[in-house]
Amino acid sequence: MIILKSPREIEEMKTANQIVADCHREVAKIIKPGISTKEINDFVARHIIKLGGKQFTKGYNGFPAETCASVNDVVAHGFPSAKPLKDGDLLKLDIVVEYDGWFGDSCWCYTIGEVSPEADRLMRITKECLDIGITKALPGNRLGDITSAIQQHAESNGYSVVRDLLGHGIGRTLHEEPSYEHIGVAGKGIRLREGMVFTIEPMINEGTFRITIDDDDWTARTADGKLSAQFEHTIALTADGPLILTAQ
Repeated sequence: MIILKSPREIEEMKTANQIVADCHREVAKIIKPGISTKEINDFVARHIIKLGGKQFTKGYNGFPAETCASVNDVVAHGFPSAKPLKDGDLLKLDIVVEYDGWFGDSCWCYTIGEVSPEADRLMRITKECLDIGITKALPGNRLGDITSAIQQHAESNGYSVVRDLLGHGIGRTLHEEPSYEHIGVAGKGIRLREGMVFTIEPMINEGTFRITIDDDDWTARTADGKLSAQFEHTIALTADGPLILTAQ
């Protein structure tokens, strides 16, 4: 069941989502070659508490950290580690915050020092996929209008869209309906309605869309070892159009 939020509830959701956004703004200042994803994770964990929020991911189904830190071929759900990041790495940092019973969720992609032109292009196209998808998030449209636009932009630029990891509704719990792939057909899928709140989070791969899962049952990697990028916002559908709750 899709849970529609009232304007008051959407307003209440803003704090959790803006804590997520502020974490991304502040952590961006310390991300550089030589820092570890464990140090990045610990910085975010402290910042969430500083802003009055609660972390959610540590302990969730056994996940060991407050953030998902996914480097290079890791698509999502990477474990923070003490290994230093090096020049040319691509980091996807996914942050979830709970505040006053509401959730916020956003993943951002960061370059470590100077990256290759190929990595830079992948990241740029992935961000464009997110932005294009958001423009289609209008009451009266179909979910397929969002997902088809994302798929078309990625594939027309020579990339693939991960199928096995999903966008999702969000509110008083992290994962609500709808759960959906970021591929589809325009004009198909559920009708978008005012009051829906969900993530748009395309994961775009340099090579195949297929992924593998490590023995830790969490870490998702590209099946061919090529790069993956992701950008994610939590958005609310309003009468005036999509409201980006995690806008930085």
